[in-house]
Amino acid sequence: MTQFDFRPYRRRFKPPLQTNHGVWDVRDGIIIRLTSNSNVGYGEIAPISWFGSETVEQALDFCRQLPKEISEEIIFSIPDRLPACQFGFESAWEDINCCKNVQIAPTTSLPYSALLPAGKAALSTWQSLAKDGYSTFKWKIGVYLIAEELAIFHHLTEVLPERVKLRLDANGGLSYDEANLWLYTCDRVMATGVGVEIEYIEQPLARENLTEMQELSCYYATAIALDESVANLTQLETCYQQGWRGIFTIKPSIAGSPSRLRKFCQEHKIDAVFSSVFETIVGKQAALKLAAELSLNRRAVGFGVHHWLEENEQTWLEQLWQAC
Repeated sequence: MTQFDFRPYRRRFKPPLQTNHGVWDVRDGIIIRLTSNSNVGYGEIAPISWFGSETVEQALDFCRQLPKEISEEIIFSIPDRLPACQFGFESAWEDINCCKNVQIAPTTSLPYSALLPAGKAALSTWQSLAKDGYSTFKWKIGVYLIAEELAIFHHLTEVLPERVKLRLDANGGLSYDEANLWLYTCDRVMATGVGVEIEYIEQPLARENLTEMQELSCYYATAIALDESVANLTQLETCYQQGWRGIFTIKPSIAGSPSRLRKFCQEHKIDAVFSSVFETIVGKQAALKLAAELSLNRRAVGFGVHHWLEENEQTWLEQLWQAC
């Protein structure tokens, strides 16, 4: 039996994050702690309900109904309707067991992608991030009028240094015609020989429009990556079964069981990009272990988000646990 404890947390964005889903100003989650034979393991439950995971309230209800001593059987029988809980508990279990039989590559070998703010703010923000060593950037689109965003996009591709990679993330917020226009524009920009590489457009259409995204991926040279469509492992498996062989954006903290995700990626050798859900250092470390192990094409991981959240993480986590 393993001792179980947990602490809810709340962190504020600086500034609030703007996406097609709306404005996100507070990140709520749960840190869990497992203790067995003096060994301690930590995990994180960081749901995003509008992305397809359970809510924070549902995760808290699950934690509250658990006994103070839990078994391995309980950890590995968490239902699929609680994918963030699956990730948090299994990560803590792997932590406490030192990831036995799991070969992990050094996380430092993976490049990072930095998240830019939506709109015109991206034109200035990229400079400080480039000084920090970033050479891959993700920019949110589908937030403002398309004409305004296309004008900013052209300006951004002109000012970014050569050999920089740019990812465009629509969060499923484009119409079919708008997606066509963005893909056409990206193809034209790349054809002009600019030094910037448009790596892909992420989730141009809503998750139910997989067939349309498959069609668009055949029409244009610019790649498409699925994100909201593959938010959890069940959706990931479904899209693969329906024929998607493009890029998969995987957010490990809400994908579900790490052991099942590991098995799926190893069996099918998918082209995966691993990305953050603005978790703390606890969830980040667990997610990056998976990314280092499973990033077949070594694409930059979307964990360049430190500039979006307040507080020194290590100090904050220590205070969180001591406060209760």
